Amino acid sequence: MQRRKVKQVRLGALTIGGEKITVQSMLNKPAHDIVGSVAQAVELERAGCEIVRAAIPDKDAVRLIGAIKKEISIPLVADIHFDYRLALEAVAAGIDKIRINPGNIGEDSRVKQVADACRTAGIPIRIGVNSGSLEKNILAKYGRPTPEALVESALYHVSLLNKFDFDDIVISIKSSDVETMISAYELLAQQCDYPLHLGVTEAGTDRMGLIKSSIGIGSLLVKGIGDTIRVSLTSDPINEIAAGKDILKALGLCKNTVTMVSCPTCGRTRIDLIALANKVEQAVSGIEKPLKVAVMGCVVNGPGEARDADLGIAGGDGCAVLFKRGEIIRKVSEEEILPALLEEIDRY
Repeated sequence: MQRRKVKQVRLGALTIGGEKITVQSMLNKPAHDIVGSVAQAVELERAGCEIVRAAIPDKDAVRLIGAIKKEISIPLVADIHFDYRLALEAVAAGIDKIRINPGNIGEDSRVKQVADACRTAGIPIRIGVNSGSLEKNILAKYGRPTPEALVESALYHVSLLNKFDFDDIVISIKSSDVETMISAYELLAQQCDYPLHLGVTEAGTDRMGLIKSSIGIGSLLVKGIGDTIRVSLTSDPINEIAAGKDILKALGLCKNTVTMVSCPTCGRTRIDLIALANKVEQAVSGIEKPLKVAVMGCVVNGPGEARDADLGIAGGDGCAVLFKRGEIIRKVSEEEILPALLEEIDRY
């Protein structure tokens, strides 16, 4: 797919707006729980999180920044609302990125101080707009949080930073309504060349939140729109990372990873394929090879249907065959299926 060309923004060792799409999450421990927040940040990095955000609601919470940065190697983002002094404190503490709405922090002199501090430190700013943050005049103009209203608000905040010669900007314009979110990002992508952070805000719990996020984020990524993503779930943030990675896998945007396909089973199946598919999925999740692996229910259709898979198995009656690009290479017993498949993957 053809990626939208954008201005590149440096974030620590990362480049936002390059070929790589990064997966983000946010800490959900109480801001003053330093120990718990540090532990969660470490856990998120181990799970594959590439950018982590922490709420900084008051001056005491600024202590999080130094404590977390000592233990992780991925960039840390400070989530700031209203108080420009917290943004300045975060910059001084060594934060990698600020998330703020410039229009919410008061007069121009305050916006200038934040812009100057971030420019001097080489820190980008993410402008975060959502349906609940629209300015009163914009909401009155459109009557509700329409895509046009979200875009106008985002570009207004951009203009505030541009006025003070600041241009290292990433934008997000999230909505809990999937259609509104998609339309807003499409509209914004036509009107600026800043990198975009995608997400459906307040998406919900694991099940519905993943469905809404997959539709919203996936619809945009397939059109080449989007440079970083967050799957916002009312859940353990670790689940957000797995979901984000899986969305990228489904679109072929994770290059060095194993992608698994499996059939839905039918009356021809003579093996516990559901349990096997789950075991295979778990076993290959950490393998860094650009492979497509198939787990199919029967020898009759399996190798042919999954001919484009690099490797695969097709179940029989208490046994299975291993195949490579549709060609059967050997037969194994039910107990040997998973070890044999992993052995073939290791050889590949």
